[in-house]
Amino acid sequence: MKPDIHPKEYRFVVFKDMSNDVAFLSKSTIRTKDTIEWEDGKEYPLVKLEISNTSHPFFTGKMKLVDTAGRVDKYLNKYKSRFDKSKK
Repeated sequence: MKPDIHPKEYRFVVFKDMSNDVAFLSKSTIRTKDTIEWEDGKEYPLVKLEISNTSHPFFTGKMKLVDTAGRVDKYLNKYKSRFDKSKK
């Protein structure tokens, strides 16, 4: 294995699932501008997630569509002509 290729600046970061407001604290090297006060009273960098294991249908067992910012509609509009051709 090559030496000195792995990051060394690991720090505690809060990851928050924006679809259900579940947050967890973990170590990461990710950079972010947002911060949040955690349960221990300390302030940590915040990473906003659109989906995590607490909201993903595979892990929850529920088939729930999480549509953030109309992405499903945007996709369907973009490829509408292809969907119409396949029906003919």
